[in-house]
Amino acid sequence: MKITSNSQTRISYGLLFVIVRLQELERKTHTYGTDEPLFIAEIHMVKAIREHPEAHLTALADRLGVTKGAVSQLVKKLEEKGMIVKDRDPANRARVLLSLTAKGEKAYALHERAHRDFDDLVEGLLQGATVEERAFLQDFISRLTRALDRFSTVKE
Repeated sequence: MKITSNSQTRISYGLLFVIVRLQELERKTHTYGTDEPLFIAEIHMVKAIREHPEAHLTALADRLGVTKGAVSQLVKKLEEKGMIVKDRDPANRARVLLSLTAKGEKAYALHERAHRDFDDLVEGLLQGATVEERAFLQDFISRLTRALDRFSTVKE
């Protein structure tokens, strides 16, 4: 089947619509079963702390690809929201180690469940897809991601 220019335009606009919807979801706060609204950066910090309990501030900044100052600000907000606690590293008193409170653990668990639910949503949409169709989609997403990296640097 030949794809017309009009069909290609609809695909690109469809992709843009999906991107916009995902951005809208990312901007919203979620409570993850707690009484505290969390932004996406905050819940990702909760996830990083939970999955890397030995990590100190600098290591978390490196892992998340943000500055140490950004980590410090997130840590302060999460501490105020009762999601994390800070303790001195007994092996190195100059370092601070972070751990989740019960509220932080609950937020982490519900965030992980949200990821599993999204995985299930995508798998449901792909139900019946052939190995070749899945491979095409994975390849397309990889190529689109690389192209967007180049596209964003050209537009800046």
